Amino acid sequence: MTRPASTRRGGVGPLAVVSISVGGTVLVCTAAIVSGIVAIARKIVTPARGRRDDVRIESYDAPAGTITLSSTPDTRLPGRYSFWFGRGTGHARVGGVVRDDGRHVERRVEAVEGADLTKAHRGRIGGWLFPTPGDAGLVADEVVVPTDVGPAPAWLVPADAGLVGPWMIGVHGRGVTRAETIRAAPVFHREGLTSLLVSYRNDGEAPRSSDGRYALGDSEWRDVESAIRYALDHGATSVVLMGWSMGGALVLQAATRSALRGAVSGLVLESPVVDWRTTLAYQGAAMRVPTVVQGLVLRLLGSPRLCRVAGIAERIDFDRLDLVSRAGDLDVPVLLLHSDDDGFVPSTASHALAEARPDLVTFEVFDVARHTKLWNLDPERFEDAVADWLDRQRLAGPPSTDQRA
Repeated sequence: MTRPASTRRGGVGPLAVVSISVGGTVLVCTAAIVSGIVAIARKIVTPARGRRDDVRIESYDAPAGTITLSSTPDTRLPGRYSFWFGRGTGHARVGGVVRDDGRHVERRVEAVEGADLTKAHRGRIGGWLFPTPGDAGLVADEVVVPTDVGPAPAWLVPADAGLVGPWMIGVHGRGVTRAETIRAAPVFHREGLTSLLVSYRNDGEAPRSSDGRYALGDSEWRDVESAIRYALDHGATSVVLMGWSMGGALVLQAATRSALRGAVSGLVLESPVVDWRTTLAYQGAAMRVPTVVQGLVLRLLGSPRLCRVAGIAERIDFDRLDLVSRAGDLDVPVLLLHSDDDGFVPSTASHALAEARPDLVTFEVFDVARHTKLWNLDPERFEDAVADWLDRQRLAGPPSTDQRA
């Protein structure tokens, strides 16, 4: 970066001209624009250490078992959801909508844990529903997966027939934890697969990487590879990888880049990031970021030298993360589950991948499930889609005899 001499005394003003060389092209920008580009780039790769409570609690009627929330696209969704409050110290499982007048939504409350909901004023809707496997009726062991950044905690849910046989490795998305993956474990258990629900670098549970930043799957996939190695060392004869949101990007990278990819028998992707350019362009447009600025942000993150100003140790290879363009690298069956009203990760790239590889991809398209809430909206449809796909692809193991799982 080079800065021409200022024409003002006292240094460089807020609108000083700055030249940046990105990818061999010299671009002339104001210092304010450069600052904005760097801020956006940092936001993309910096793990959030807290989530905003963006839903107002209008009232909570404990005897009636109902809560009234401000009306938002998420609070209006049918189905069962988590409601976090007290800055994450309290958790409620909320059920069906009782009343929706357009401004307020009244929902059933199934259970409350942690902080006192009667004293809460705000919270947030989430799709996890189950904080632990036990809450979903599953017997699980806490285990540790060795990775190249250190020991990463995971839950191991053994199949009824034991650990020898097919496994599922569940990979959560950005800004959440492995609890996100619990929803899928019961159907895999019924289908005779052992489930390993993992954490990965910089997610708040697993160790940090050296830079403490996301690589959007470009390095995190190695932790998925470590999970595959753990599974093979403990009895897995084959592995189905399942990823939610950014976890889908990790799964796709592991399936196409890992030395252990031969053990992968199939992929299940829920609301996945199939191509980061498509996802970031959608999010940028939603935030009214000019297209030219969006392009400069990607070029900065992809530059071997300038990426460091965003705090990342290595450039992010967006071409390598584009599994629409790299669809030919896939060689195992894929079950895609995505809602066309996602609102965070558009289903555009999922449709494109399905069109590029109709020989491998089965696409279950939802209409009103938003982002990573497909199971919450319609668990029967979700689980039937997974079970039917496993059976068609002959990926299931001996079925469970425990119908509660």
